[in-house]
Amino acid sequence: MQQPLIHDPILLARKSAPTTKDDLPAAADLLDTLKAHEADCVGMAANMIGVYKRFIAFRDGDKYEVMLNPEILKKSGAYKTREGCLSLLGEPREATRYKIIKVRWQNEKFETRIKTFSDFTAQIIQHEIDHCEGILI
Repeated sequence: MQQPLIHDPILLARKSAPTTKDDLPAAADLLDTLKAHEADCVGMAANMIGVYKRFIAFRDGDKYEVMLNPEILKKSGAYKTREGCLSLLGEPREATRYKIIKVRWQNEKFETRIKTFSDFTAQIIQHEIDHCEGILI
């Protein structure tokens, strides 16, 4: 079910706790909320809907992905970019991102996955993992 967005930077700056099986309904809500905002958003973290657990949802091309407890294992190719955020008002802000990242996460069955992402998809994942850490651009 689509949830309202959180815009309070104090709440968005809270670090998220690990995701458990009890959080799966909220992960489905996050995905529904992302899809409802697909015209102007490519990724969301749980804290954007007021859930302070470590999961994200994003669009990778024409498919959607949910990552539970994601963490970046390796990164290379630092660059500066400007990013906007649906939760933060105002103009895009500068951020340092990496062209290639290796990520470990769990799927909805809590099976561990590891994959390397690049380019815009890597940038989206980095932005959302920052949300999990309470880091705002």
